[in-house]
Amino acid sequence: MVYAASYMFFLKDRPDVVFCDLVSVCIPVLRLYIPHVIYYCHHPDQLLSPPGSQWKSLYRVPLNYLEEITTGQADKIFVNSKYTGTVFRNTFTRLQVCPEVLYPSINTEFFDKTRVVSLDRALDKKFPDSTIVFLSINRYERKKNLNLAIEALAELKELLPEKEYEKVHLIMAGGYDKRVEENVEHYLELTGLADELQVADKITFLRSPSDSDKLSILSHCNALIYTPPNEHFGIVPLEAMYMEKLVIANNSGGPTESIIDGVSGFLVDLSAKAFAQKMAIVVTDRAIGSRFGKAGKERFVKTFSFAAFANQLEESIQNLMSGKKNN
Repeated sequence: MVYAASYMFFLKDRPDVVFCDLVSVCIPVLRLYIPHVIYYCHHPDQLLSPPGSQWKSLYRVPLNYLEEITTGQADKIFVNSKYTGTVFRNTFTRLQVCPEVLYPSINTEFFDKTRVVSLDRALDKKFPDSTIVFLSINRYERKKNLNLAIEALAELKELLPEKEYEKVHLIMAGGYDKRVEENVEHYLELTGLADELQVADKITFLRSPSDSDKLSILSHCNALIYTPPNEHFGIVPLEAMYMEKLVIANNSGGPTESIIDGVSGFLVDLSAKAFAQKMAIVVTDRAIGSRFGKAGKERFVKTFSFAAFANQLEESIQNLMSGKKNN
């Protein structure tokens, strides 16, 4: 990032505004010759680094300090949610800055133009028309709390008549890289848990499905189950809302801002029983998915669409360039 920022010095036509995210260390370099620098903080990097030995703690001290100081040199700071804004202020205590919330959006053009195939074709597996499909989309990482979806499926058996439970199926789709040890280990842990809870026959595990297959599965599911706690924002619920799908998510982090509980989805405690209770409603009330899905789509268009993102960003840049302070 420092190299890229330094290279820009030699450009014939330098930009008036530079928008950077994730890495803040380049900001002091950009400030030398760029009039306005905007930084988008998705989450403090120092919190994403897993704890380690005492040597790592010492190694992180100057990096953490550098991240905070360089972040504070931006002319404008955005965060991706109110939740991240709170984390930002609690982490960067030296900075007397109140970052502005700029909700991210998704590439809706891809959703609109991609051809959706049947669920049977996407999974290469035959499903009865009466099947109630719950979908979980997340990387195969332990912090995503994917075991909760499997435990909720097992708990659901106690809440439904046998004939109704027979119709239920759970699809676990997630990013998977065989070179990443955690992906391999956690996938095996989840399949083992499914066997242990005797629900393996009601789960389809997908590893790194293509974008088109993921979209097809999302379009055919009855509800999305989103299990990560304290997610910085959460793009997957937005994708489900755009596809008019009911979302069941943990009542923490970004989903508390994207989902309206009882209107476009359900926000629940971090327990298998809490998730299972809302899943049972989806199974027994076939109309609720459509009703909540339409409400979610309306909320997406109003608050999380690319147009909403672009309009807010444009206004903030105009204010910044005209000298108005809204940080």
